[in-house]
Amino acid sequence: MKKVFSRPKLLKPNPFHYCPGCGHSLLHRVVAEVIEEMEADEIAIGIPPAGCAVLAYNYFDVDMGEAAHGRGAALATGVKRVLPDHLVFTYQGDGDIAAIGTAETVHAANRGEKITCIFVNNAVYGMTGGQMAPTTILGQPTTTSPGGRTGNRDGFPLNLSEMLAVTRGSAYIERTSVTTPAGIRATKKAVRKAFEIQLQGLGFTLVEVLSPCPTNLKMSPADACKWVDTEMVNFFPLGVIKDITAPQENHDAH
Repeated sequence: MKKVFSRPKLLKPNPFHYCPGCGHSLLHRVVAEVIEEMEADEIAIGIPPAGCAVLAYNYFDVDMGEAAHGRGAALATGVKRVLPDHLVFTYQGDGDIAAIGTAETVHAANRGEKITCIFVNNAVYGMTGGQMAPTTILGQPTTTSPGGRTGNRDGFPLNLSEMLAVTRGSAYIERTSVTTPAGIRATKKAVRKAFEIQLQGLGFTLVEVLSPCPTNLKMSPADACKWVDTEMVNFFPLGVIKDITAPQENHDAH
């Protein structure tokens, strides 16, 4: 029988440590498939963060360099400037990239650093106990907002991707999800485009991926996916946010 589906060769044969229903394992596969299909394994360098994906180097069979909490874009900038012909990507959760790492990410985008940030948004601090994150949506209960997030007390969910889109150095930003087969396909397409634009030297690229966290949402995996699709997307709508390669874009600022 002809084999039509198999484990990507760039995923090491190690059991994932992620919770059942977590989107990280799906996204790991997507990223590994894209690098493999682009035949970029010899030039790919991943930068994992502090957080749930801190052990990403156990799974990706490419060169990896661990970053301090929130410093993914800063480390990736240094790596890319030393090795400009390499494919350099960060892999960061919302508590990493949109909280302690906000400054590094905003300025990397504004400088037009030729890196790709993969931003996993599950609306909660996953590894450290389910605290409210910058991306926690209004009304969402967490361990530090048990009655639900309110705008007056806690501030509003941070739309980091839209913020980065207004920087002149950003070239491509898209928000996708991994809650459905269609969403996974869209995510793979977005990751590949971000990598291709990076290698063309056009500027900073980012793919934000909405991902379920059943453990901290205290839901079944199916219900967590449904929550992302029905509640989270109201604050973080899916789609291309910026693409300077699209014909309708105004390129004057770039």
